[in-house]
Amino acid sequence: MNSWEDLFATRSERMKASEIRELLKLLDQPDIISFAGGIPDPELFPKEEFSQAYAQVLGSELGTNALQYSVTEGYPPLREWICGYMAKAGVTCSHDNVLITSGSQQGLDYLGKLFLSPADTALVEWPTYLGALQAFNAYEPNFDRLDLQTNRDVADFRARAAEKGGAVKFAYACTDFANPTGNTMDLASREKLLDLAEALDIAIIEDAAYHALRYDGEPIEPVLARDIVRSGDIEKTRTVFCGTFSKTLTPGLRVGWMVGASEIISKLVLIKQASDLHSPSINQMVVDHVARVCFGEQVEKIRNVYRERRDRMLSQLELHMPEGVSWSHPNGGMFIWVTLPEQIDGAALLAKSIETTKVAFVPGSAFYADGSVHNTIRLSFSCATPQLIDTGIERLGSLVKQASS
Repeated sequence: MNSWEDLFATRSERMKASEIRELLKLLDQPDIISFAGGIPDPELFPKEEFSQAYAQVLGSELGTNALQYSVTEGYPPLREWICGYMAKAGVTCSHDNVLITSGSQQGLDYLGKLFLSPADTALVEWPTYLGALQAFNAYEPNFDRLDLQTNRDVADFRARAAEKGGAVKFAYACTDFANPTGNTMDLASREKLLDLAEALDIAIIEDAAYHALRYDGEPIEPVLARDIVRSGDIEKTRTVFCGTFSKTLTPGLRVGWMVGASEIISKLVLIKQASDLHSPSINQMVVDHVARVCFGEQVEKIRNVYRERRDRMLSQLELHMPEGVSWSHPNGGMFIWVTLPEQIDGAALLAKSIETTKVAFVPGSAFYADGSVHNTIRLSFSCATPQLIDTGIERLGSLVKQASS
């Protein structure tokens, strides 16, 4: 055999390592102050509740089932809990509208597989979540910009997609406290998104990974909720809601979910059957137990901690960043998006930072489908103590000042 490359499918050429996953390796270096990984603080995990849940599940009559194969759709009591959670957000649904996934990332992969043929177009925000770009990329799509602040003609979307040999299939958006920008889509923009999707007759993928992590202001109804109001029934909607327990309870058990019309869910079930049969039974049972015991209290606890860290980082940015630098002011989530002077390249700044000031962050170009914007960086405050935020932002501000001069 001359080369494995000769045997790989053409889609493998589009598979690239995540800059974020690579940067997570830096967390093992004790001298690095990391604002890179958008991960929850492990010190806040409800470890005692999980320990008790595992003991209770395995010590009860559920124990055998917890270690056995199960249905693809997911553990019925957990799906029931999710129906109640979604109802509080304005989404009325039943078991048939819910599929448990191995994290919401798996859901994004399945949706790419379901909707995208080679050369089709996915509409994404500019910038957008890198993991979504990775998930969709495997299915060889093109990406077009989803910008709801412009009045771009619907025919233009179709024409651009046709020029590239495909059709527009869906619009993807992280609606609350987006990764990477921290921005939240207001209600008017959510309605515009529905208008656009209806005009193009496409699906909407609503990534709601950070939905529960609101620190300021009033909650905004999910796009799926607005879709139900318009259509009158979840079975007539075009939106798929992707949720996860990774940002609230724990990412380690890899439990997420999708909610949508049963016709879409049934297709996604077939994809999951061919992929991993079902998400681990014991993990679903344990998450169901913990969610029922302490979900509300856990969310309130992490909100309070993350709110303090967000506020601390915003105040330190104000104190240490030079003129010409701007940043987002998120109402929730885990991220602050920093725009640097045009002459500063985020990747070059990171290399210099790791070498000299020992502060890690994510260069912004990774979040653009075309990699076109280089003077942005993403900072995460979720795992940094106030003291580390003070030291890290002071160092980073000094480095930016040097690069600006």
